[in-house]
Amino acid sequence: MSHGNPTALLSSPPTRAEAHIWTEVTGLVAEMHDKMLAVVQRLVKPHGLRTARVHRIGMLLRGDGMPAPKAPITHHAPDLTVYDDAGWVIATVTIGPRAGHYLISLPTVDVGCQTVNADQPHAVVDMICAARGAAA
Repeated sequence: MSHGNPTALLSSPPTRAEAHIWTEVTGLVAEMHDKMLAVVQRLVKPHGLRTARVHRIGMLLRGDGMPAPKAPITHHAPDLTVYDDAGWVIATVTIGPRAGHYLISLPTVDVGCQTVNADQPHAVVDMICAARGAAA
């Protein structure tokens, strides 16, 4: 999400991490990815950054807005968005398709999507903090 600017959502192509969040996953996979993102969220908190974990589902609605009976619910990969004090997006973090790595989009340093092994959440936080410093 280009530099956190809401109007940029309409005009800029999605980053690799942003495109991945629309990937359909099972409910179990979405839950596992969410737990991995929660680890990063806990590690980022002491640095004074604001975060939001976002969960997306798809469901068929009837004309009155109620869920259609027996319609399947689709889950999409969750993501963690990290904001600076002014509310600008510093990073978007999601989990790779096989949960083997974190995908980190750092729009403030314009480096595209970075990958970090799933067993190194501290490295994700280090990248986010470095991006925060670069944006300042």
